[in-house]
Amino acid sequence: MAASKRSFVELSAGAVVLVAAAGFLSYALVNTGRGITAGTRLTAKFDNIGSITPGSDVRIAGVKVGSVTATSIDAQSFQAMLTFTVQPDVKLPTDSSAVVSTGGLLGGAFLTLSPGGADAVLQDGQAIGITQSATNLEDLLGKFIFNVGSLADAAQRSLRETGRPTGPAAPQ
Repeated sequence: MAASKRSFVELSAGAVVLVAAAGFLSYALVNTGRGITAGTRLTAKFDNIGSITPGSDVRIAGVKVGSVTATSIDAQSFQAMLTFTVQPDVKLPTDSSAVVSTGGLLGGAFLTLSPGGADAVLQDGQAIGITQSATNLEDLLGKFIFNVGSLADAAQRSLRETGRPTGPAAPQ
């Protein structure tokens, strides 16, 4: 009798764990933005999209208005092409721009839209022509280090030309 009671308790505990796991999975699927969003479908081409993937946010003024649905390569220009949707109530002027942005050093990438001032609005299937690619943090850091090194070299040359001693043995 004790063995059957123990089996029932173990079976019940396993069922509770499975139900909890299914709940977490469904919550994650609903709240990650991976679902296809209804709305206006648009495209934009970039030289570099960074870490944007399908499901990434599309934002205007920091507010999520859509999501990226696909990434691909344009066969003619070899640029990265993003396909994304925006909510049906968001009417973007034809001179709007798109920028690949990140949420800080550890934040995820997202697409930022900046509405233009034209009277005509983008229709389903049209492309945003004004784009700015992702900024590569490693490239920026490399340029900064190179510039600091060049500045230090220039300061050393300038001090040598003025006749001041340089280096660790120089009087302070």
